[in-house]
Order: sequence, then structure tokens, then C-alpha cells
Amino acid sequence: QVQLVESGGGLVQAGGSLRLSCVASGRTFSDYAVGWFRRAPGKEREVVATISRLGGRTFYTDSVKGRFTISRDNAKNTVYLQMNNLKPEDTAVYYCAAKSGFYYIEAKSYDYWGQGTQVTVSS
Repeated sequence: QVQLVESGGGLVQAGGSLRLSCVASGRTFSDYAVGWFRRAPGKEREVVATISRLGGRTFYTDSVKGRFTISRDNAKNTVYLQMNNLKPEDTAVYYCAAKSGFYYIEAKSYDYWGQGTQVTVSS
């Protein structure tokens, strides 16, 4: 079992920045790939970014490339999502998820999910 807790969401103006954190407990964190996903009102959940268990491989959905950066600090059991130049269309609940293994992209691959943190970007 892995427990995940997200933090760092909030209200920000367009063009601003936020850094989300996902802290894990329960298992050896470096055994797990981690992803950030989001669900906007009235829309399907979508992948935002994922990172391999040791951090050497990352994936970004096209709409966030060049603006968001995923990273991890396994010594702190934490994965981060640095979000710059935020846009109103980034407004969503952001979730982190974990899966034992090297690297995954699709949400259906992930076994453990946090409760989510709200990000609201005003225009």
C-alpha cells in the first residue's frame, strides 16, 4: 500500500506559477513510477505528466510542454509538478498517482491515487 497526499494548489492569475507536491508513505518510494493527472469540470481525466521511478524518464501531455516540469526527490518521498505560465484552461483538480514499476503513462495503469488538489487559474 502507498498513501499519497497532494498539496500546493490554489488560485492564481493567468501567467502565474504554482508548485504541486505529492508526498508518499507506506513503501519504498523509488520502486514506484508516479504521474500527475487532472480533471476539469465536465471533462474526462487526463494525464499531465509522468516520471519513472528513478526520475530518468518523463512524459508531458502536449498542452503543458514547455510550461510544466515534473521531478522527484526519492529521499523525501516526494514528486513535484512545477507549473509556470498557467492558463485558465489549466483549471482542474490535480491528482498524483503511483504504480510499482519503471514507467507508465495511462491513468488506468496506476494503482494508488491521492485525494487531489484544486488549481484555479483566473483570466
